[in-house]
Amino acid sequence: MKLNWKKTFMVGNGFLGIMVVWQIYNAFVPIFLQTGHPGFASSGNILGFGLNATTTGAIMGIDNLAAIFILPMIGIWSDRIRTPIGRRYPFILTAAPLAALAFILMPIAVGLINPEYNGTIANNTGAFSLFMIAASVFLLAMAVLRTPVISLMPDLIPSPLRSKANGVINFMGGIGFIIGAFGLALLFDINTLYPFIGGAVILILALALLFITTKEPAIAESTQPEDHQISEEEQAVGALKGFSVVPPKYRRSLFALLGAIFLMFVAYEGIGTFFTSYAVNELGVSEGLAPTLFGLAGVTFILFTIPAGFIGERFGRRLTINVGILLFGLDMVLGYFATNATQIGIVLAISGFGWALINVNTLPMVIDTSDDKSLLGTYTGLYYLASQVGAAFAPLMMGTVIDLFGSNFRTIFLSGPAFFLFGLLAMTLVTRGEAHTADPAAIK
Repeated sequence: MKLNWKKTFMVGNGFLGIMVVWQIYNAFVPIFLQTGHPGFASSGNILGFGLNATTTGAIMGIDNLAAIFILPMIGIWSDRIRTPIGRRYPFILTAAPLAALAFILMPIAVGLINPEYNGTIANNTGAFSLFMIAASVFLLAMAVLRTPVISLMPDLIPSPLRSKANGVINFMGGIGFIIGAFGLALLFDINTLYPFIGGAVILILALALLFITTKEPAIAESTQPEDHQISEEEQAVGALKGFSVVPPKYRRSLFALLGAIFLMFVAYEGIGTFFTSYAVNELGVSEGLAPTLFGLAGVTFILFTIPAGFIGERFGRRLTINVGILLFGLDMVLGYFATNATQIGIVLAISGFGWALINVNTLPMVIDTSDDKSLLGTYTGLYYLASQVGAAFAPLMMGTVIDLFGSNFRTIFLSGPAFFLFGLLAMTLVTRGEAHTADPAAIK
């Protein structure tokens, strides 16, 4: 059995474009929202809306709540739809231009802030309204886009090779992260609009290349919608009803696995949301330079994604994920005591190894909870349901802790490890999700 490297890298290229824009969004949207607040020390002539960390966290997470319901629904819909260009591409080609346009509109809205009233919403209601509308459209479009892109991986790759393939895809996503952190982010100090334009262009080009080079596989007649129990698939639209497609004896394992994913994303997304704010306030670096520090985690993540897939294949996915949780969590505790950019850079570099072990192997575990190939999109949606619930609550939870301790952004390095510990406990209940026995027909 051999992995189709070309198809895998092309799917990964689509993920690269997605990760570029997410890196820019997570790095600078909290800056725009908090600049002008008394507890926030921005540099340069940055304009913003003056919100505290709690409110910023709520805004960073609340728009994701709509995506929580969209992700599994899009997964099911893309499983069932049939078009001349495939099941996944109609969603990809529709959502990508909307996401790119809304992405560019966000810094344009910030540019409409009256400098005399920087840090207030009352005197900048038009700018704030445009900003929030653009952010909402962007997040919803990305929710529609993401599940079909990732569903192409299990469409094209048989079960025993999915950890390895997911490692390649995450490798490409890591490159996108680096492009955002080390390339586009630095342009923020020149002009706040430049990183957003660059990210939008890369997203469109990456997905266009995916569409041109990679054809969706043909679907067997047995996977046509009319051959399924529609009521059973429709139940998966709801967050809890979706578990009814899982055999009862596997449900506890899936609950535990999705719970662990939720907790790990609370930790990871919470730290990621406020890291730029931490670096600006605690370390005194510029907004453009701050994401490059976090990009060090992306470098080691890239270096270790493909090995993490091999490790998951060799030693088992669950054991590999548990090792990653321990490594990442303990490393973040050390981050609390860092006092300069060099120290936090070392901490972040180590954390990238841990996150690779986790991130590369969790999606294949969720997918391989099921034996039904026709529901690959559904299980992909459930994975992103758990991760997006975590992403939705993480900023608010982390922001609340920051404000409770007097705008102390350093506390993210204690809150994050606590959630990793809970995730490790949840993983002790996981008994399902290792690679299935190879299907010779699928390999052909």
